[in-house]
Amino acid sequence: MQTSYPQHILYRASHWLALICRFVAGIALVGLLVVTMADVSTRYLSRVTEGAIAFRVSGSVELVSYLMLFALLAAMAANVEKSQVVVEAFSHGLPQTIKNRLQGVYFLGFMVLGLILFIGLLDSAAAAARHGTTTQDLRLPMGPIYQLAAVLSLLLGLRSFIHGVLGIVYARGEEASHGE
Repeated sequence: MQTSYPQHILYRASHWLALICRFVAGIALVGLLVVTMADVSTRYLSRVTEGAIAFRVSGSVELVSYLMLFALLAAMAANVEKSQVVVEAFSHGLPQTIKNRLQGVYFLGFMVLGLILFIGLLDSAAAAARHGTTTQDLRLPMGPIYQLAAVLSLLLGLRSFIHGVLGIVYARGEEASHGE
């Protein structure tokens, strides 16, 4: 099936946004792994040397929690078109084009979710910046943490919108994007 120029642009935009999100998720997961390994290693070293070597990774739980937040938001945004399951009980006898349009409506719901998260996180970032809110252990400013989470939520909304348009307007589902 031939794609029109607007479809091609939407697929390319979605593809590049997904790559960015995968990169962010990968960096966050590697960071999470490094922090966890460093924390476990330093605890073990301290225990083996009976406290003679007492290095600690300060705020490891805090770092892991924020890195996990970034990894999850980025992974959700990167894979939104692959994570939708249309319940066969409701759509079993429907033609594929109608199923794709129905899936497009679901994507618009995820777009709304991404935008609500974006607005809420931006509001939290502004409040954190106004009040000078910091993390509990490391005293890192919370504003940039909320801002990055807001951007990742916006990417979730944007990719959901793109795939919603592809589903509703062009009746193209996830299976069509593999050929692009």
